[in-house]
Amino acid sequence: MNYLFVVAHPDDESDAAGGTISKLIKEGNDVAVAIMVKQAAARRDLSETLTTDEEEAMAILGVKKVYHADFPNIKMNVVPHLELVQFIESCIDDFQAEAIVTHHPTDTNNDHVMTSYAAQAACRLFQRKPVSYKLKLFMYMETPSATEWSLDSSSKRFNPNYYVEIGEEGLHVKIQALEAYKGVMRTYPHPRSKEAYEGLAAYRGCQAGVKYAEAYEVAFETH
Repeated sequence: MNYLFVVAHPDDESDAAGGTISKLIKEGNDVAVAIMVKQAAARRDLSETLTTDEEEAMAILGVKKVYHADFPNIKMNVVPHLELVQFIESCIDDFQAEAIVTHHPTDTNNDHVMTSYAAQAACRLFQRKPVSYKLKLFMYMETPSATEWSLDSSSKRFNPNYYVEIGEEGLHVKIQALEAYKGVMRTYPHPRSKEAYEGLAAYRGCQAGVKYAEAYEVAFETH
């Protein structure tokens, strides 16, 4: 199946789904990543070598197809919604995506929120034009340091109902990919620390009765 991971920033794909992406590719699926913000200038934790960092991380995960937009970092809320949607639609159409994975719409990071809403609108593309593919799966991912900081109690927060067992190997690949992004990893107890990723993967694995997992929330599925 063709899986398209739609993320706001470089490193989000590894942060939320590195183990899953690696596993899907090893199982023979096609995976592409669409990145909304090419240069995350407002992120002080990301290095000046972000482009090469990203290339290294994608190589570690096994991703060969990456789409880039150049929307403003931490300012995607000022970009017309239609522009965000049209970029994602172009990625869906080119890749013929059958599964779309993106941020949860209540993440505390506004770029994540805008990305999620745009992906939700774009995922209906197969209903709006004649295509040879159709959407089979749409789900939200968990992005440490953003998803757990959803403080709006009036919103429906991330509620995982789908778990991907990544095992020790997948967890290792995830952390290795994250370490390729210089400045992203922090010291414990930060959510982006090695210990935190290990703990979250163990916790999500325990919820599903497997050894280390990444969690998702399925919003749409058809067979």
